[in-house]
Amino acid sequence: MNLTLQQYNAELEKCQNMFRNKTKDYGTSWRILRPSSLTDQIFIKAARIRSVTEKQEAKVDEPIEDAFQAIVNYGLMALIQLDHPLDSLQETEWEYDKASSTYEKYANQVRDLMLKKNHDYGEAWRDMRVSSMNDLILMKLMRIKQIEDNAGKTIVSEGLDSNYMDIINYAMFCLIKLNN
Repeated sequence: MNLTLQQYNAELEKCQNMFRNKTKDYGTSWRILRPSSLTDQIFIKAARIRSVTEKQEAKVDEPIEDAFQAIVNYGLMALIQLDHPLDSLQETEWEYDKASSTYEKYANQVRDLMLKKNHDYGEAWRDMRVSSMNDLILMKLMRIKQIEDNAGKTIVSEGLDSNYMDIINYAMFCLIKLNN
């Protein structure tokens, strides 16, 4: 479990650095995106990963690892947007420190969930294929889209936030597997 936490933290740091650098470049322009738009962004990345791995060829020079990092970051942005929706278009700009600390708060919540599930599931993800975990990401996205189409209402299922958290953790596991 300590190895998983070390590997997870190392991959999360890479994702967080990408988020911070893009925030320095673009500000918090992502705040304009609704959670449903972020769902679609995650879908685009996961669909590309599946397409590239099936074709075993990429025409765009973007490593699979970059796409999984984007999934992590878009997932965290979606969690933030669920809890901090815009009341007006003027609310899109956050100070760098606020964006960074809010990202970190949600990343810590997702990591805490991973530790709990990893305990219960006995690190079963280590025996899974990256392609299978990407398929699970796509399945979770389909679930999210259905929940969004139902105005966020569920009868017995987990909500949007739980699905985003699972997507983030599957992407993190893929990063660990790809980089170790």
